[in-house]
Amino acid sequence: MIGKYEIIAQPIAGSAHMLRYTVFVGGRRVGATASMPTESDCRYLERPPVVPPLKPFQVFYRPGRPKKGTPPPQQAGGDVHHGLPRDDIPAGIAIPARSGEDG
Repeated sequence: MIGKYEIIAQPIAGSAHMLRYTVFVGGRRVGATASMPTESDCRYLERPPVVPPLKPFQVFYRPGRPKKGTPPPQQAGGDVHHGLPRDDIPAGIAIPARSGEDG
């Protein structure tokens, strides 16, 4: 007995050393564990927390083809370049030539 909970240990079928601890309250089975439960474990088995219902996955933003007649999207920074063109590379830096052979 742990508090108001009665715990009965029985061997687990097919196992040489493990026990199944069945928890009863007032003669009614409320659950079972594979390790010795504490009083808080027994309370959890008796009254598990409320689980909210599952909500289906909803997609709120789905970009697709724009409608006819809409203007094209504008870039935030205007004309933004992420790299330097070959003309702006400082002198003295060798640009490797791509060859058709790997190796």
